[in-house]
Amino acid sequence: MNSYETVFILTPVLSDDQAKEAVQKFESEIKAMGGKVNHSESWGLRKLAYPIQKKSTGFYFLIEFDGEGNSVAGLELSMKRDERILRFLTVKMDKDHVAYAEKRRIKAGQKKTVEAEA
Repeated sequence: MNSYETVFILTPVLSDDQAKEAVQKFESEIKAMGGKVNHSESWGLRKLAYPIQKKSTGFYFLIEFDGEGNSVAGLELSMKRDERILRFLTVKMDKDHVAYAEKRRIKAGQKKTVEAEA
């Protein structure tokens, strides 16, 4: 199994519940294809670099998962068919990329706990 990272942008007209439902759909699709979701993260509503489908903002999401190559093809096909997705990008993670992602998550977790204590 290989490690992959997918970043996708959802249309900004969705409510928070609809956005979460879309993310859960893709996570369950990964699991249905025999993959394992390692980490899922919401980056929130952000301004786009250029308008896409006459929209200037979008909800950014990151999903890190392990799976076979054909699971990536199936996931990307379903993203292409979903009208809520503005853009997506899937990258195969090498061992250094996986280590960096782990370090980044730990560092972000420490920041959140420090903010919670304050």
